[in-house]
Amino acid sequence: MTVHGLPDPQQMAAQERTRGGRLRMLLVVAACAAPVLASYFTFYVIQPRGQAYGDLIQPTVDLPAKLSLRDLDGKAVAADSLKGQWLLTLVQSGDCDDACEKQLFMQRQLREMLGKERDKVDKLLLLSDDIALKPALQKALAQQGVAVTVLRASKAELEAWLKPAAGTALRDHLFVIDPMGRWMLRSPQTPDPAKVKADLNRLLKANAGWDKAGR
Repeated sequence: MTVHGLPDPQQMAAQERTRGGRLRMLLVVAACAAPVLASYFTFYVIQPRGQAYGDLIQPTVDLPAKLSLRDLDGKAVAADSLKGQWLLTLVQSGDCDDACEKQLFMQRQLREMLGKERDKVDKLLLLSDDIALKPALQKALAQQGVAVTVLRASKAELEAWLKPAAGTALRDHLFVIDPMGRWMLRSPQTPDPAKVKADLNRLLKANAGWDKAGR
């Protein structure tokens, strides 16, 4: 006759704790991923493509891990440091002209137009050359409001990542980068800020958990 031992209560308790820990971990991962997944579902599925004012980038384009970014002092900046916020991104030259100044004004006003959602959004200016900042550009960057993150990168690297519409240049557009570092929206040339704001609002409504303290 075979005698079966009773289950070890301590072993059963340990197994139960392990299962519970795994479940909690899965729930945490799901909670972190849900806002971004929901934002994409809202923008791409619920809202038909025809309702978007800007050009949706399908598939989205990841931020290059080896993008050589430098601050204005020449210090290297890791590309991953840009993740965590929505980025209203402009590509310009240090020799900023009138059109460039208008783009910076539009970028600043667009963020302010987002109201209580604006803390989820940072302003990014990528300079595609090593030209010293023109006084007018320095003045534009010193305007009231949250500071613009200004970084330099080679023109070739930027053109390999961000693409202008046919017949235009990088400097003609506002590019929207999501908190995971994915380029996913391009404004038209000389955009209407109110219509760009409508595109952003649809994304930000579903983006409850990906913002962090601004730079």
